[in-house]
Amino acid sequence: MSSLSNQQVDLQLEELPGWQREGNAIVKTYHFGDFVEAMSFMNQAAFHAEALEHHPEWSNTYNVVEVRLTTGDTGGITSHDVRLAKRMEHIVQRKRL
Repeated sequence: MSSLSNQQVDLQLEELPGWQREGNAIVKTYHFGDFVEAMSFMNQAAFHAEALEHHPEWSNTYNVVEVRLTTGDTGGITSHDVRLAKRMEHIVQRKRL
């Protein structure tokens, strides 16, 4: 697997609202109604991450979850990062319906 080009990353970020490039990663901060909602999101995202065998760098403080996705093997952003970000967005959108 190889890193995406800058142009490829930019195109993918157009489909990921709120996600930004930060160095060799894509990042987003999620804000939830409370701690339980934040943890529910993390638990659901963990199952997707495990299925993809691609695990995020993330942290939680009460209702805030900060996510950083990068692929260590390539030292950059790959399709795995984008795929996991899209799954995280799907979790959030499903919750807000």
